[in-house]
Amino acid sequence: MLKRILFALLVLTLLFAASVGLYAARGVEDPTLDPPFEDSKPSRPSSLAVVPPVPTKRALFGDLHVHTSYSVDAFIFGVRALPDDAYHFAKGGTIEHGAGYPIRLSRPLDFLAVTDHAEYLGSARAARPDVPTVRLNLGSALTDGGRLSYTRYWVESVAALTDHAFTSGAKGQQFLDQAQQTQVQLDAWRDTIAAAERANEPGRFTAFIGYEWSSHFIHRNVVYGSDAAPDYPFSALDSQRPQDLWLALEAQRAAGQPAIAIPHNMNESSGRMYPRWPIEGLAWTRDEAERRRRIEPVSEIYQVKGSSEAHPALSPDDPFADFEIVERLNGDATDLGREGSYARAGLRTGLELAMDEGWNPYVFGLIASSDSHNASATVEEDNHHGKLPVLDGTAGIRSGEALLLPTSATPGATWGGGGLAAVWAEENTRASIFAALERRETFATSGTRLQVRFFGGWAFAPQTLRSGDAVEVGYRDGVPMGGFLPARPDGATPQFLVWADKDPVGANLDRIQIVKGWVEADGISHEKIHDVAVAGERAIDAETGLHEPVGNTVDVEEATWTNTIGAAHLAAHWIDPDFSPDQDAFYYVRVLEIPTPRMSTYDAKALGRTAPEPTTIQERAATSAIWYDPRGASADPGP
Repeated sequence: MLKRILFALLVLTLLFAASVGLYAARGVEDPTLDPPFEDSKPSRPSSLAVVPPVPTKRALFGDLHVHTSYSVDAFIFGVRALPDDAYHFAKGGTIEHGAGYPIRLSRPLDFLAVTDHAEYLGSARAARPDVPTVRLNLGSALTDGGRLSYTRYWVESVAALTDHAFTSGAKGQQFLDQAQQTQVQLDAWRDTIAAAERANEPGRFTAFIGYEWSSHFIHRNVVYGSDAAPDYPFSALDSQRPQDLWLALEAQRAAGQPAIAIPHNMNESSGRMYPRWPIEGLAWTRDEAERRRRIEPVSEIYQVKGSSEAHPALSPDDPFADFEIVERLNGDATDLGREGSYARAGLRTGLELAMDEGWNPYVFGLIASSDSHNASATVEEDNHHGKLPVLDGTAGIRSGEALLLPTSATPGATWGGGGLAAVWAEENTRASIFAALERRETFATSGTRLQVRFFGGWAFAPQTLRSGDAVEVGYRDGVPMGGFLPARPDGATPQFLVWADKDPVGANLDRIQIVKGWVEADGISHEKIHDVAVAGERAIDAETGLHEPVGNTVDVEEATWTNTIGAAHLAAHWIDPDFSPDQDAFYYVRVLEIPTPRMSTYDAKALGRTAPEPTTIQERAATSAIWYDPRGASADPGP
């Protein structure tokens, strides 16, 4: 079916090209391609200082979802970089993009995991199949042949991916014979491990060993907490059932290979990422629920292919839920109303299951990452270089200027800028960061590096936030993000301490919100958004109960903004006004920045064209929740 659609697109393109004449034949003028990468001028990463341990923890930012040319789709779509390049980039070095230009982060990351697709790992790179990017490099395809030529290149590249076995686990056309493929996969996995070992610098930079398990639209990244890893990953070719992945990782953990799995792109799962029943018609068992909680302590909610935090159809009273919603993924319309496709709805389903069954499989924290396939963490709106070079690797491709196709047919037009995983850890080491992931002391950002603290307890003093020891008090008298409130004293009501600081080189803050979810006696869950701290004096909207917008300083034509609105720091001591001691509940924090130009607006400025809507973005962070369980069943399952 897909190949027929692609053929029809190509025919329509040829007919359209005949009508536009010289426009179709003219080369693509794309400023992204200039200057070209010069291998003769290698760029070393900036020197990373050793950061001493901090008992009260520090915020560390990284990316746990990056692909290289060992992934089949990355290679076919023009990536040639290897795991060593990915770590070089994360440390602040310059590498070559698949389109031939240099890319570099404005600031290095603290940690990274290379997570190539385990299915046919390294096979496309080793076989070098007859695909467009092997015959002609992407940069030349853009500049030498014109829009018609590049459109054919684009369509043939997409078709080439469908011709070969890939991440669904289906056994399609093979690149190599079985013996060759087995050896290539082993060699690529060994190099992945070796690259992480070479890059890992305790105290300076953490490199995790990892891979992606890519079953049909219910993908997980697997990350190892030490240098101990299996001889070869458990992939979707072994099983497409997540239950089997959990069992495999549980066995590895028992063998001294600490591992977790991180779901991502829940928004494209058609409700299968957080289902009420793990297998249709069969309820969760306690063992399965505890195994999922143990193996999958966090979920990735922001990345290039959209947000999986919430959806306006599921959260109609949340005016900020309509954020980086991707309406079409993998060529298919998403099933927008499915509760199992978004993290907030999944947390609510967990409360309902806890009440009905007595156990909750959906106790998970929040992170974000990029899903970049360029061996790079593409998270900066003003320094964006896409996910897959052929599909969105330049401003011209993303905007459709390089193509003779409708914008709706090109995924780069709707993909976003990616996100970052943030953890509160004592030190920058594998053990410390992995422990933070396991205890869910994490938050997700849409690419910004704002910092947010969140503690829950029963007796915080309002003046704590002004005392200078709020962190110590939060840990001593409460629990941090990711935890369960301790046993409730008689007559007590939950209290929360929350504060946030802007990204040092980013936008000011608009507001801090607490998102509450709870379940009533009838077993139905609900949610409510509370503004707990806002910048400036603003009226409250009578319809939403939230404060009016902060304003907007963005000059769309120039792709600029100013920090003349908003605040550098916001804080609140908040007591739940609607608490019921008999109701399961969760609370998580969302921090919003003031509006800034979206990646597509920076692209439009570079190309000298009108920016498409939306022209602005409110970057944000969302923390892991703090849970309240009236039954006191707060203990996490053991190892």
